[in-house]
Amino acid sequence: MTIRKQLVKRTIAGDVILVPVGDASLELKGLLTLNETGERMWDLLPQCDTEEALVQQMLAEDEATLRADMAEFLAELRRLEIL
Repeated sequence: MTIRKQLVKRTIAGDVILVPVGDASLELKGLLTLNETGERMWDLLPQCDTEEALVQQMLAEDEATLRADMAEFLAELRRLEIL
């Protein structure tokens, strides 16, 4: 997807914000704060042609994280002989 406004992503004091620059600063008149999901979506936008592609990319990443976390958790339970 093409981002039409000039925005620069910055992390300030732990907060992720989009700062409008150039003409965008006249139109938006403020900063946009992103949560963790919003930040990841922002980073993926240029790579995704459609909303569905963005959804699929986000789901794939979440699945990979879930599987890795689950494997680590189960390995620890096995190490402790809980399983």
